[in-house]
Order: sequence, then structure tokens, then C-alpha cells
Amino acid sequence: MSENPLQAIFQTFEKISQCIQTHLSQFAGLSNNPSPTNGSPISSSFKANPLNAIENSILQPKEIANVGKYAVPVTKEALGRATWTFLHTLAAQYPDRPTRQQRKDVKELMEILSRMYPCKECADHFKEVLRSNPVQAGSQAEFSQWLCHVHNVVNRSLGKLVFSCERVDARWGKLDCEQRACDLQGITSFDDKMH
Repeated sequence: MSENPLQAIFQTFEKISQCIQTHLSQFAGLSNNPSPTNGSPISSSFKANPLNAIENSILQPKEIANVGKYAVPVTKEALGRATWTFLHTLAAQYPDRPTRQQRKDVKELMEILSRMYPCKECADHFKEVLRSNPVQAGSQAEFSQWLCHVHNVVNRSLGKLVFSCERVDARWGKLDCEQRACDLQGITSFDDKMH
């Protein structure tokens, strides 16, 4: 397998992030560029009613109220919510029979997060959590349950309520995509054919 199966996910999140940042910058009057960085025009729905476009985005009500007044940096809490959403969605899409490379990639992703996460305190804590709870990614169910357990370890340390891991699929189930378009790349590889 020559391409990292998570690369497509990262590229998609990057495109979405760039689009949202561009629209918010234009709405807030922070950019003189009339079109997004990718050269495509602003969507007609955003031009027609930018407030609705912002309200339907991932911003929280407090952040929406501040758009247009001044730039609002991402809070540690918002970053955490977005990261957990990404990770649980990844776990929901993870294959029932992952390839050796997919298992390696997931473990590497967790290690990278523990080193590169933009909140040093959070990254250091995640390193400790990983030491005590090594990644379990032998199947979709195993990875989802492991991630739920780890999320609850973090929640306990923050004094938050824990989530019932029996409900993880109901909360973060597979994405609704036609013709398996959301499946991770590389699911059918030489590795799978050998088992």
C-alpha cells in the first residue's frame, strides 16, 4: 500500500477548514480577497445570508456572537470536542478486518497526537493515557470501544461525566455515505486476501 489511508481524511478536513475560515474571514471583513483561496466563488447561500451559513457551521453560539467583532481563536474546549468527534468518526469507519498497515497507521496517529497536539498539557496527558492504555485496533468494534474507554479516562481527569461505551455506535455510528464512499482506503489489500 503506497498511500496512507488516513491521508484522504486529513485532506478533506483541511479543505473544510479552509472553506470555513475563508467564509468567516470574508463575513468578518478580515479579507480583501473576494473569493476563497482555492479560487472558487463564495457559495450563493453564503452571499445571500451569511449569518445562516455561520449558524449552520461548527461554531458554538458564543463564537457566532463574536464573528464580525474580532477574530476568535479556537478554545481548548472547542479543539477537544472537534478532535474527539474526528477520532470517534474515524473509529466508526474503521474496518472490521483492518490491514496490518491500517492497524499500524491508527497506532501511529495516536502517537502523533500525543506529540503534536496543539495543547501541550493535553498532549502530555494523552501520552500518559496511551502508556496506561495501549491502542487496541484489531477490529472496528475493538477500536471504537478502546477509544470510548480512553475518552472516558480523559473525561474523568477533567471532572466530566463518563459516556456509556455500550452506546458508542449509536452516538458515533458510521457516516451515511452511498456506495461505501466513506470507507477507509486500502480495505481490500493483499494483507486481507491472505487471511
